[in-house]
Amino acid sequence: MIPRYSRPEMVNIWSQENKYKIWFDIEIFALEALEKLKIAPHGTAQRIRQNFEKAGAKFDPLRIDEIEATTKHDVIAFLTHLAELVGENSRFIHYGMTSSDVLDTCLSVQLSQATDILVKNLEDLLFAIKKQALAHKNTICVGRSHGIHAEPVTFGLKMARFYAEFNRNLTRLKNARQEIAICAISGAVGTYANIDPQVEEYVAKKLKLNPETVSSQVIPRDRHANFFAILGVIASSIENLAIEIRHLQRTEVLEVEEFFSKGQKGSSAMPHKRNPVLTENLTGLARMVRSAVTPALENVALWHERDISHSSVERMIAPDTTITLNFALVRLTGLVENLLIYPDKMRQNLDKLGGLVFSQRVLLTLIEEAKISREDAYKIVQTNAMKVWSGEAKSFLELLKKDSLVVEKLGVARLEDLFDESYHTKNVDYIFSKVFV
Repeated sequence: MIPRYSRPEMVNIWSQENKYKIWFDIEIFALEALEKLKIAPHGTAQRIRQNFEKAGAKFDPLRIDEIEATTKHDVIAFLTHLAELVGENSRFIHYGMTSSDVLDTCLSVQLSQATDILVKNLEDLLFAIKKQALAHKNTICVGRSHGIHAEPVTFGLKMARFYAEFNRNLTRLKNARQEIAICAISGAVGTYANIDPQVEEYVAKKLKLNPETVSSQVIPRDRHANFFAILGVIASSIENLAIEIRHLQRTEVLEVEEFFSKGQKGSSAMPHKRNPVLTENLTGLARMVRSAVTPALENVALWHERDISHSSVERMIAPDTTITLNFALVRLTGLVENLLIYPDKMRQNLDKLGGLVFSQRVLLTLIEEAKISREDAYKIVQTNAMKVWSGEAKSFLELLKKDSLVVEKLGVARLEDLFDESYHTKNVDYIFSKVFV
């Protein structure tokens, strides 16, 4: 990932230093298990750690790259360099193991570490959304379907809907973490022929992972496919909220607006511009995260016990998606926290169609109380509504008061009652009680 969309804590998870540290831990934990099984001499793991400390307790990525230029194999290059650092005690390192035991278990650790950050990001975002939802629980605004005015809602309800969506994502991500936190130390084709299953159990416990149920040479990639698919869903939810804000910030709407800091410039050509650059950026970042889903799904189908067609894909999508999603979630949280909200503009827009947003209630009342057929009632309401829509009349209520049939059936007082906006917000408390349990 480019630095522009990267945060250090997440980037560090995918650093060479962290990767080699995890590889080292896996090898040492496996060696400790071999000692318990009396396969490796007692104290070998401890001596290796001591020698590693004496050598500076640091791997040289350039030296590993140099060795790999000859071996054409990254794990062998690492093991060769490790042997250089710790000497003859390395004899039992990697005993009975295959490279994928190290690579896949390491990836599980890194994905778990990355997920812990993403979980915290989602929790922070949920807190910010909840705060806005509660603050604007009763801030009336117009709801839209197809981009067209529909019926009254509240801005708090809009935010509650997004809260519920991201809360589902939090549950999904936690479940995905559990499914991806897997250790496989099972040998060349997953049969434990040359390594005792107790080694896998020991390493898994040390790394706080779960042993794989049954592996081939690799951990089955349906686990990874699910993980990246969940990241894709979260990205889509980010875009969902970003799109809502972008639409509401349009000049003709301007019900909310991204915070515009002092000294910020919106356009190199037009000094008046205040553009929704953060939400537009989030929309683009969401596309990048979702782009990893298809290759992750295609990684599930591997030849027999393993091929490496998945490897190059994961080397790119694992860091790129987690780093990008981390950046996007933090950016979205800050955006929600500092969102500029304009209730007066919401009121203006709600009134813009002269009361047409109450058309359904008029329709239903004519059906229920005036005993008019649905077809006839719809025709009466739509005929009057279209006069307001076209600009022929300004007030839907005043127009209906001039309709003799409507007045005869309902009366003026009842007709006026149908335009009470509190009718549309009477269940806000009920909805909030379901969302914020």
